[in-house]
Amino acid sequence: MNVFVVGGAVRDALMGQSVNDRDWVVVGSTPEAMSALGYVPVGKDFPVFLHPKTREEYALARTERKTARGYKGFAVQAAPDVTLEEDLARRDLTVNAMAVPEALAHQPSSTWAGHISDPYGGQRDLQAKVLRHVTDAFAEDPVRILRVARFAARFADFSVADETMALMRQMVQDGEVDHLVPERVWQEFARGLMTPQPSRMFEVLRACGALQVLLPELHCLWGVPQRPEYHPEVDTGVHAMMVLDQSALQQAPLAVRWACLMHDLGKGTTPADVLPRHIGHEGRSARLAQQVAERLRVPSDCKELADVVAREHGNIHRSLDLNAAALMRLLARCDAIRQPERFAQVLQACEADARGRLGLQDQAYPQAPRLAKALHAALAVPTASIAAQAARDGLQGPQIGERIEAARTTAVQALLT
Repeated sequence: MNVFVVGGAVRDALMGQSVNDRDWVVVGSTPEAMSALGYVPVGKDFPVFLHPKTREEYALARTERKTARGYKGFAVQAAPDVTLEEDLARRDLTVNAMAVPEALAHQPSSTWAGHISDPYGGQRDLQAKVLRHVTDAFAEDPVRILRVARFAARFADFSVADETMALMRQMVQDGEVDHLVPERVWQEFARGLMTPQPSRMFEVLRACGALQVLLPELHCLWGVPQRPEYHPEVDTGVHAMMVLDQSALQQAPLAVRWACLMHDLGKGTTPADVLPRHIGHEGRSARLAQQVAERLRVPSDCKELADVVAREHGNIHRSLDLNAAALMRLLARCDAIRQPERFAQVLQACEADARGRLGLQDQAYPQAPRLAKALHAALAVPTASIAAQAARDGLQGPQIGERIEAARTTAVQALLT
């Protein structure tokens, strides 16, 4: 049998990037032979084994044949006579369809010359910085549209080949994207959001028509105007992408990036006769964000943060004008006393929103430190001793809570003055 390292490990090594995970393909073997060598079978849909020592995954070379719609509608054939080239043909992009013999896998890529199996021009496309599908079998798996968009976000200086974009558009028109399951869509979104330029994922999805199917609430933001004195970029869709990329520049966690993507969805439902104003868009944004979260089965931390940011980002932007009592009400609506770490993420998303505007990317955002200090002052109030004294004074239940809130407001007022 012959063993090769394939896919992303080869691509990343040739690009000079670090390689953390390796995928292996075994040519000329059988499940019985693998088990006899101590490999542990783990694959459900096709023969995949764990190496007895490294625990890395080794898959038997295989071919795939489309049998039904969706990304699970495949018949898999894994046999000793399946060649390496046949295995590489089923992969999505040429830059992911290269292989190197096991003996060279851990050597510097500079030693690979003449030993790279590259039947579909992956090295050529790496040099040209092009994302190109391997064969027309690409059209059999709609997840590949999401993967191309994600790779476009990860490798922001790569372009999508014209013929690949055309094929993706045809797949959308044929209804393939309609059969993607929510969990897989979210998985790819989450990975794409954590790339250096996540806006490119959604721009590629928009260009091929998939965004209108998967996230119509986001798709409809393009072409919706905003007031230029607040948004020099004017277009709401452009603003959403600028905010998302600002969150990436902040190296924000996934929940913050998702909240940034969701924060202005309500502007897509603003009546045309009131544009470019967007009165009450915060509440509409929150409702639409909840709708998206339920449809895509978004994790609760992402869903809840997006809800708070959508509802309160306007109030947070205007918080420099709020007095101590109003600041306390804002903190209460954000549940900041109970969840101060989450409130820090709320402020991070709001700062990305403020800076995600044409020409304002480097502007200061004093609202964030002011609110963080206000929360710190409120949290420093000795609530236990105040509650004990209130009880000795004969107060009960809500009355004790009111005294604590009054003390917190006083502490915030002292900070402001």
